[in-house]
Amino acid sequence: MNDLFVMTMWAANTAHIVFSARLAPVMRKVRQGLVPLTLVLIGFAPFSQAHSMPGIVLSGTAAREESRRPEIFRDGISLDEAVRRAEAQYRAKVVRTDVQDEDGRKVYVLKLLSEDGRVITVRIDAATGNMR
Repeated sequence: MNDLFVMTMWAANTAHIVFSARLAPVMRKVRQGLVPLTLVLIGFAPFSQAHSMPGIVLSGTAAREESRRPEIFRDGISLDEAVRRAEAQYRAKVVRTDVQDEDGRKVYVLKLLSEDGRVITVRIDAATGNMR
């Protein structure tokens, strides 16, 4: 019984050596091909991200800039959109912004400076876009 175990282990070890000797050149070629492929894929990563960003859109012979809409979040308007609306309505420049929580709702508090030197405080509900 002991001889059978030794012979089985010898046969398994020999098969492993033969298999490893045959597989080594193949694995070396696979590794040599994977390194350049990985480098090429890493090189294309910035292009795939840039492709999804807004930019120039070619339509026929004319090129136009895509409209850059401010981000609209799930809870309403963004701070950038709130600033744009307040500046347009009051014809003044926003000089300070703050985000506050009023009764569980996000509110943008904007301080504007008009051309004649008046300071205007505007509160904009982030969910609805309503100004107060």
